[in-house]
Amino acid sequence: MTAPGHTSVKPRDGVAALADRWPLLGQHRSLVVYLCAIVALDLLAIGFFAVSTVFRWHDVLAFTALMACGAVCIEATRRLGMPAGVSRDLLSAWWLPVALLLPPVYALLSPIPLQILLQKRVRETVAYRRVFSSAAIGLAGCSASVLFHSVVGDLSALTTGAGVPILVAVGCAALFTVLNTALIAVAAHAAAPDSRWREVLWNRENLLLDVVELCVGILVAITCGLNLALLVLALPPVMLLQRSLLHAQLQAAARTDPKTGLLNAAAWQREADTEIVRARRTGETLALLIVDIDHFKRVNDTYGHLVGDQVLAGVASTIRSQLRDYDVVGRFGGEEFVVLLPRADVTEARRVAERLRSRIGRMAVPADDNLVTVTISAGVAIMSMHGDDLIELLAAADLALYQAKEMGRDRICLPAAVVPRPTGPGPRPPLAKPERP
Repeated sequence: MTAPGHTSVKPRDGVAALADRWPLLGQHRSLVVYLCAIVALDLLAIGFFAVSTVFRWHDVLAFTALMACGAVCIEATRRLGMPAGVSRDLLSAWWLPVALLLPPVYALLSPIPLQILLQKRVRETVAYRRVFSSAAIGLAGCSASVLFHSVVGDLSALTTGAGVPILVAVGCAALFTVLNTALIAVAAHAAAPDSRWREVLWNRENLLLDVVELCVGILVAITCGLNLALLVLALPPVMLLQRSLLHAQLQAAARTDPKTGLLNAAAWQREADTEIVRARRTGETLALLIVDIDHFKRVNDTYGHLVGDQVLAGVASTIRSQLRDYDVVGRFGGEEFVVLLPRADVTEARRVAERLRSRIGRMAVPADDNLVTVTISAGVAIMSMHGDDLIELLAAADLALYQAKEMGRDRICLPAAVVPRPTGPGPRPPLAKPERP
């Protein structure tokens, strides 16, 4: 299931002291209102269904068994850890059966013990994120439970193999996934309003994971409905899938810069090398850009490093939004970004660099009562024209970037000639011609 990760912002005036004790107060006002509304709605739903539900020993036993299976999965994968930000897990394999087999109040309660266990045993984070996750999952599970019970009625029909109850269960599981994802996506977008909805909703990989979760959850529900003891057989394969999923996410996190979400320098270099080898083999053109935020130190000194991190994230998001899916973009270190443009010639590379300069120049990051704006300088190098391998292209683009800064910043430069490999320290020659803004 999807779990949220929100970007912190600098606390507003008048709440700085409270924000130290209550991190939620340091978030965007729209995010605070949204989270409080979802949690309040969840509490109201728990109260309403708790009053109207007759608690039976068999239901309590099934609920306890499913939560115990979830706890075993968490303990079995605890040493792997959990990636920061929005992460995925297979705990819905235990939440979905609760929603399909038990009264709705159990679906509302089921996320609470497992979120507490995640907080205490896996990765401690600010409490409001766990509370919101529990509320979002609970409301999604409650909606699926109400729909399934109202349509099917006889819950034992799910275990008979009849087609209609299983199809209804699939639809309810899809509703559960859609609602949970939507609730998390709205929170993620409220935390970072400049982010694109595509980044916080589904992509192809997340859609595949949702299908897997849906199938596993329904299979566990059928197994649990037949006999609670059969959960012993369902537990090992779910544990294995959970470990595989977390391992893949942690591997991806090791390739990613945590502040910007872009590739880190090592991962970018590996992918760039692969693209250069491919371009050399096929004879296609290829361009490399080095982008540097002008006077970034002033931002950190004036507004603090938290705002500086928001500027980095904003620049990274803007760069990514202006590129094609197969362009390779990463953070090179500090305030420098690198972009590899497969199949781009001089004209295309210049056009992309100018578009990045223009869009980032119009970007504004809120900081207290001010809006922080920045400009960028960029150096551009073209394969075969300014170098034949990654080192030569980086050297050429770096020299062009240096020249852009020497000429006043907020501009783009291209090397004027083939750049030789650097042989030692010393001043860099002005081998670039500027593209004035």
